[in-house]
Amino acid sequence: MKRVLVVGGGKGGTALLTLLSGTDMMDIVAVVDIHEDAPGIQLAKQKNIRTGQDWKRWIHENIDIVIEATGDEEVFEELLQERSKKTVVIPGSVAYITSELLEEKNNLLSELKRQTNNQELILNSIHDGMVVIDGEEKVTFMNRSAERILGVKKEEGTLKNIQELIPTTRLPQVLKVRRKEVNQKLSLENGRKIVTTRIPLIGPNDELMGAFSVFKDITEVVDLAEEITDLKEVKTMLEAIIQSSEEAISVVDENGLGIMINPAYTRITGLTEKEIVGQPATADISEGESMHMRVLQTRRPVRGVRMSVGPAKKEVLVNVAPVIVDGKLKGSVGVLHDVSEIQSLTSELKKARQIIRNLEAKYTFDDIIGDSSEMTLALEQAKVGAKTPATVLLRGESGTGKELFAHAIHNESNRRHNKFIRVNCASIAESILESELFGYEEGAFSGAKRGGKRGLFEEANHGSIFLDEIGELSLHMQAKLLRVLQEHEIVRVGGTKPINIDVRVIAATNVKMEKAIVNHTFREDLYYRLNRLPIFIPPLRERRLDIPGLVLHLVQKLNQDYGRNVREINEEALQYLKAYDWPGNVRELENIIGRAMIYMSMNEEEIRLSHIPELWQHPKNSNVESENVTEGWNGKNLQETLDLYEKKVLKEAYRSNQFNKTKTAKALGVSIRNLYYKLDKYQIDRDSMQDFS
Repeated sequence: MKRVLVVGGGKGGTALLTLLSGTDMMDIVAVVDIHEDAPGIQLAKQKNIRTGQDWKRWIHENIDIVIEATGDEEVFEELLQERSKKTVVIPGSVAYITSELLEEKNNLLSELKRQTNNQELILNSIHDGMVVIDGEEKVTFMNRSAERILGVKKEEGTLKNIQELIPTTRLPQVLKVRRKEVNQKLSLENGRKIVTTRIPLIGPNDELMGAFSVFKDITEVVDLAEEITDLKEVKTMLEAIIQSSEEAISVVDENGLGIMINPAYTRITGLTEKEIVGQPATADISEGESMHMRVLQTRRPVRGVRMSVGPAKKEVLVNVAPVIVDGKLKGSVGVLHDVSEIQSLTSELKKARQIIRNLEAKYTFDDIIGDSSEMTLALEQAKVGAKTPATVLLRGESGTGKELFAHAIHNESNRRHNKFIRVNCASIAESILESELFGYEEGAFSGAKRGGKRGLFEEANHGSIFLDEIGELSLHMQAKLLRVLQEHEIVRVGGTKPINIDVRVIAATNVKMEKAIVNHTFREDLYYRLNRLPIFIPPLRERRLDIPGLVLHLVQKLNQDYGRNVREINEEALQYLKAYDWPGNVRELENIIGRAMIYMSMNEEEIRLSHIPELWQHPKNSNVESENVTEGWNGKNLQETLDLYEKKVLKEAYRSNQFNKTKTAKALGVSIRNLYYKLDKYQIDRDSMQDFS
């Protein structure tokens, strides 16, 4: 359980106190505010939580989280200075956002409760009886008319099996066959005769949720027919109900021509009666298909369809149902719901979530797929490194997953509750990289912001910073970074005052660092600082045993992206993938699996060899006769023999073309990228071939 101190008893602090006091994961130690009559102080007293006016009294009582809800920057800075290293301070801006969201949530819950009460009031007000059962045939709802017709109180009938209330009911059969029964006669034990319609309740994912019946006492219908002689009065009453409804309602006839709209409809769409009544049902549509016309064509209701209506292209959710009298279609009724407010709230929630996500690393060690001995060793080293404060250097080819390791190391460390900043050293221009990493003072250069700017190292204070492609740093930036690692301090561009920082550095490179030191493109002293804990992430060709697991993981991920339902890959396709060298590693594998799934039909669930594009220098039909190979079998396995021959050919071609890589690639008929990969694979360079003949 986390011990929490709330500083500030205003709106934000009160909202957070209400939120946190409802969970068992948080122990509110105290609520502090300089005003004794602050609403947060009063609420804390009601909940028997300690209160006070000076937060310093509690700051050292093993506090895990301090929520600064005053919005005062000076208070926030004092809290940062006074707190212990393990204490996390959450600023007032987050508290404000949380309070706003909580208030919006309460408003939505109130509205939902109002809507639910309205629905129950309507169902209890209708003259027809209604009974709802769940999938186990137990009664979950009865309206007042059902109580009157059946002669059973709601409290007595709820949760009973439907056959105990109505022995002759056919609702259980409707559950089994999932088919509605319309206008069926039924005699009750109390002597009443009713006409009932039974309908199964089918969820959006085709799951059976239960069934309900709506029934009418035939005697009451006859009595009602005798009493109601003025149909005009009924029509007037119906129109009055529609006109007074807060829901936007539109009615069309069987030909799709508008009959009626209410004021709420005009308010949402901006369209008047003259523009709708007598006009086609498409008159109000800005974007999308007319749901009235669809219902008239299919005689089936539609629900929750999003579309734009009116000249302002107002976004709404539409429910439309057919009007059927004596089996004949007479028109349809539509109800519109304005969703702009819900969209606005959703947008704000997404922004808040994005802010939180930017402060976190996304991946853990559980997201790294691999059971091979090579990958297991790398994972064990990374888990050891996560528990130490040492600088980590992730080494491996492009596409092997170095960034996943960096995320996982941060999430496994004791810094996981602080920021994780990602920097690609190769993607930021040299001219601005220093100011991005270390920040700048006001007036440091033309265009500098007033008051200066914090750099990424300052943003990552008490957290981790991931420096990807660190081998691309210039010697000037290498010297700056070396000072940070040695002194644990930075100096902003244009400034003179050192700023102490506590940042864990995780670096990554696909460059051969030792060779770069020899070529004087990377500082040797920085290399030794970074290389405290080197972790070599193996390329995919060295851990082919992991390919099946990686493929299944990628298929699940791409299913969500592409809306597919692919379940597996057949053995022939898998063997083809396992025989390839994968110079692009896991990134290339994801590309190939994605392309294969694009080529598949929507109803196919298995990836076959025909779906996979032919890989570079790796034909699907490898019936190539080696008639030009003059050497016989040398006792090695086939792959080793082919590798030896390929290495020999590469050396001969490289030497014949005077060590010119472009000419060599052209002579061999391969891409320059593939040639570089092959030369690196066999460790062939000009210096190593001086004695080659």
